[in-house]
This record gives sequence, structure tokens and C-alpha cells, in this order.
Amino acid sequence: MWLPVPMAVSGDYFNVYGMTFSEGNTFNQEQLNGRAQVVVLDSNTRRQLFPHKADVVGEVILVGNMPARVIGVAEEKQSMFGSSKVLRVWLPYSTMSGRVMGQSWLNSITVRVKEGFDSAEAEQQLTRLLSLRHGKKDFFTWNMDGVLKTVEKTTRTLQLFLTLVAVISLVVGGRIGVMNIMLVSVTERTREIGIRMAVGARASDVLQQFLIEAVLVCLVGGALGITLSLLIAFTLQLFLPGWEIGFSPLALLLAFLCSTVTGILFGWLPARNAARLDPVDALARE
Repeated sequence: MWLPVPMAVSGDYFNVYGMTFSEGNTFNQEQLNGRAQVVVLDSNTRRQLFPHKADVVGEVILVGNMPARVIGVAEEKQSMFGSSKVLRVWLPYSTMSGRVMGQSWLNSITVRVKEGFDSAEAEQQLTRLLSLRHGKKDFFTWNMDGVLKTVEKTTRTLQLFLTLVAVISLVVGGRIGVMNIMLVSVTERTREIGIRMAVGARASDVLQQFLIEAVLVCLVGGALGITLSLLIAFTLQLFLPGWEIGFSPLALLLAFLCSTVTGILFGWLPARNAARLDPVDALARE
């Protein structure tokens, strides 16, 4: 079976990336010093190579032309796009450089800063150290903290934009949809309103009736919208199994709250018009 090009790492690699082991363990110093022919698999590779084995520690696979003994299986990590389906194999960097690639340099160094330390300051110190060792700056650094800040800023901008779009949609939908529907309803039911007032209904009763109707119209629309969103999300997950789409209960509650407020705001004018109708004039209309 084809395997991806293995990654050459140290024993601390998995701790730096916050990875845990479902089987076995990482490389020890003795294996690194001795260029041991050992390998760590990820969960996807384990399932591909050994689908029916309960324990794969001690099994031997071929990495290129070199046999390597499996000493651990790293647990599957969740990415921002869901579960990764990439096959990954890790070898000790000394084994990779001495037995597989025949090179004595490192392509990259990954550093994890402890809690409470400034990542920018750590980056500067590492840059100075490597520049002194190399005699010049023939490398580049990549600070994940800066990337995260950029992502957060972009996310806030996108959220603001989507909020503005939602507000405009509510105003336009409320004005054109709810208010017009309720105004037409009041016009068509003028005689009904007159009869209710003639038999003792107060203006507040009529106002309450049409406000409740407006709110119900908005709540039904909100419920249909949420149901459609859930159906679309579940359908996407069927075609994109690596993606996980979640819905916050708070977001669903806010959607119903917005529907209620929209019904009250845009149903107020039609309800007030209905409550102010004169019973005699209302009964005289066809």
C-alpha cells in the first residue's frame, strides 16, 4: 500500500502539537541517538494498514525500502475544518536523515512557548540565536500567534458585515412582508373588527389580537428558517463527512427573540390602525 512521505521529527513533536497516543508512545532519546528503525502512525494510517488488528504496536511496515517497527499511534486531531483524512507517518529525524534521505540538515524547527511567555519576544530570541549560529539570517520565522490575531480580526469584520446584512434583511422583510400582510389583513377584516367592537370588544383587545397574529407570523417564519438551516447543515455533512457543523442553542433562542421583536415592531402600525377603527364606519364597509 502507498504511504505518504514520512515526517522526520523529534520525540517532543507530539507534545508541541498537543497530540496524545491511543497506543504506544513517542520516540525516546536512545532511539533518536541510535537512528532506530521505528515509526509512529496516525489513526487514519492505522485504519488503512491494520483495519482488523486490536493492537498494532510491534508490527512492521515498509517506509520506502526500510522496514520500521510501529511503536505508537497518535490520536486523531480535530482541525478547524473537521476531522483530517490525511495519512501521516512519523520517523525519528536522525533515522530519516541518516537512513532514508541522506541529509544532515533540518527543514524546519517548531517551538511551543510556555504559558505566560510572550511569543513575539521568544521569536526575537530564536531569530538572534539562529542568526549567530548560521552567521547570517538565511531563514524565516512564522509566529502562529500573529496568524491567530489576523484570523480573529477577519472574523470580527465578517461578523459585523453579516450582522449588518441581517439587520437590513429584518428591516426590509419586516416592512415589506409583515407590515404589508397585516395591513391587508386589517383592510379585508374591517367588518369583522366592527362587529367585535359592536359586541363589546375594546380597542386594546383588537390591538392585542393583531399584535399576536403578527408575532405568530414571524415565529412561524423563524421556525421554518431554522428548520431549513438544520436540513441544509445535515445534508452538507452527508456529502462532507470531514466537516462538523454545530448550532448554538443561544443562536436559536436569539433567532426566535428576533422574530418576536420583528412581529411587535412591524405589526404595531396595522394593529393600531385596526384598534382605532370606528365601529359604525367599519360596519358600513363591505
